[in-house]
Amino acid sequence: MTETILKMQKKVKRYLDKDRYDHTIGVMHTAGCLAMRYGANLEQALTAGLLHDCAKCVPADEKIKLCEKNHIEISDAEYKNPGLLHAKLGAFFAQKKYGIENEEILRSIESHTTGRPNMSLLDKIIYIADYIEPGRDVAPNLPEVRALAFVDIDACLYRILEDTLAYLAEKGATLDPATEETFLYYKNLKNSDSEKEDKN
Repeated sequence: MTETILKMQKKVKRYLDKDRYDHTIGVMHTAGCLAMRYGANLEQALTAGLLHDCAKCVPADEKIKLCEKNHIEISDAEYKNPGLLHAKLGAFFAQKKYGIENEEILRSIESHTTGRPNMSLLDKIIYIADYIEPGRDVAPNLPEVRALAFVDIDACLYRILEDTLAYLAEKGATLDPATEETFLYYKNLKNSDSEKEDKN
């Protein structure tokens, strides 16, 4: 790892509790593995993985205040569940506190919780790494999803979105419309691919 990433790692550690820091390191390494598997930029994947949760431990009311102060848009779902704001705020911190200017890194941090339609390869890597890193043990179908991540990244992404929506519905948790929008985008994509195959 580069000296820049090691310096950022020390800084990130100061702002996270132990469990969140352990998760962060897990995501960084998993993102690196996925980047090597799919030919993405390794440095960008490690950096985005390291910084994806850099705003996670900011208290909920503080997250709202910081977003309002810095003109970061807050949706109704985010007002109800301020925890969701850590992704947008994390992208802001990555730029302001850690000097990240690469748009792709910032966007992957911003969309790592809900996903978004038409995700880039780096977006997919960070979203998936966050879900499958070795410390995770709650999500449904983890062994299958982990295996799929290194075989077919798009199929893995779709499976995670599907499982996440089912899990949130079962728990009666607040659903961010962005997650549903992302799922529907990839569902339509999957269906149109299937139709093309049928025609062939």
